[in-house]
Amino acid sequence: MMRKNRFLSISSSFLIFAALFFSTVALAQQNTFQSKSSNNFRDKIQFGGGLGLGFGSGYTDITVAPSAIYNFNEYVALGIGAQYKYLKQKDSYASNLYGGSLIGLINPLPEIQLSVELEELRVNVNLMGSNSNSLDYWNTALFLGAGYRSGNATIGARYNVLNNQNNVYGSAFMPFVRVYF
Repeated sequence: MMRKNRFLSISSSFLIFAALFFSTVALAQQNTFQSKSSNNFRDKIQFGGGLGLGFGSGYTDITVAPSAIYNFNEYVALGIGAQYKYLKQKDSYASNLYGGSLIGLINPLPEIQLSVELEELRVNVNLMGSNSNSLDYWNTALFLGAGYRSGNATIGARYNVLNNQNNVYGSAFMPFVRVYF
């Protein structure tokens, strides 16, 4: 049941982000790297991230994940991200996940973006109807990804190479939409 709800949450989040992606692509008329000759630090910083919202039968999933990157040039960018996620399954559990990530982006071609992301999340789970009412632990993920880039947005997939049975994600493979302004 939890895997089905998690799939529905990921699917609905993906559809929302896909809609945002295509609307951004339609409106984006500027180059993603604003000024190739600019040496101004602020001109090379972009902000973005993700928002997720999923609801199901007694299930709630809310995610806020802002991030910022620094463009060294039109091919390489590095950045940091933060994440907060609230999950609740009625009469089963409620959890808060929070943490940060380091992000590396490589654009070998203007339309292709490769990514590596190291994520560290603190997981706090409150189990309903259990003698030990909570679980607290750290979850580490290392995502390798690839996507199609157009304007400020990238749509693609990433794979968690550190995936195991204790991972907080339902699958090692995840679609993503990344937008930076």
